[in-house]
Amino acid sequence: MDTFALVGPSGTGKSHRALIVAHEHNVDTIIDDGLLIKDSKIIAGHSAKKEPSKIRAVKRAIFMEPDHAAEVRDAIVRVMPERILILGTSNNMVDKIVDVLNLPPISKIIRIEDIATKNEIFKARESRLKEGKHIIPVPTIELKPHFSGYLIDPLDIFFKKPRSKQRRKLGEKSIVRPTFSYYGKLLISDAAIAVIVDYVATSDDAITKTGQINIKNSNDREKGISISLDVTIKYGQSIWSVVHDAQLRVKQIVEYMTGMVVREVNIAVKRLSIE
Repeated sequence: MDTFALVGPSGTGKSHRALIVAHEHNVDTIIDDGLLIKDSKIIAGHSAKKEPSKIRAVKRAIFMEPDHAAEVRDAIVRVMPERILILGTSNNMVDKIVDVLNLPPISKIIRIEDIATKNEIFKARESRLKEGKHIIPVPTIELKPHFSGYLIDPLDIFFKKPRSKQRRKLGEKSIVRPTFSYYGKLLISDAAIAVIVDYVATSDDAITKTGQINIKNSNDREKGISISLDVTIKYGQSIWSVVHDAQLRVKQIVEYMTGMVVREVNIAVKRLSIE
């Protein structure tokens, strides 16, 4: 099985051009926004475009839900695709999908800037921002059981047959307008994350209080955030066990509540308290 990736920022027309790229590279299967699509049919998965918020959409697109990831992994084994095309907003995102779905390493990365002009990318962004339109590379009839009320209209894509003047239909694309497209931006401040971290850390009786909490954001949002904090631990406790458990809890709860990826949790034990 060969693995390809189509990479570009959100709203630049990746899904719109997915079938073209698939046709040119003889790809029979596409992974796009949480869906496994083979021969223009949805084989498995759940579309991120059906989620009520952007945070949940991102989690769905990178298969953060274990049941979702397991369903798609099993389907890949069952249908045995020859070549898979993964759509993602960054190299890190497609690498993450490859890892969680147990796919072979990516053999080729295609960038949206290499297959679309600046004007085409601008128009795609404008359609996304102003009209909230998202495209899924499957026929409308495939989406009706999944997107009742979300569909706008289908798009037909045609290609010329080699050495022939006739045109044949390679595949269909459908336009949807997800609920989250009607909303504005959602910003989560470092202070809000710090409050969550403090609450989660001190929920263990062994940690009496936290000190300075720092949140460091990566330039690439898929790489996630780094959390550092100082803590005071009760004397007599197993420092390693307390800190390790706190790291796991902070990562799990922050990711659940914010939808962000937590890359690392660094905890420094600065004091021991004696009651």
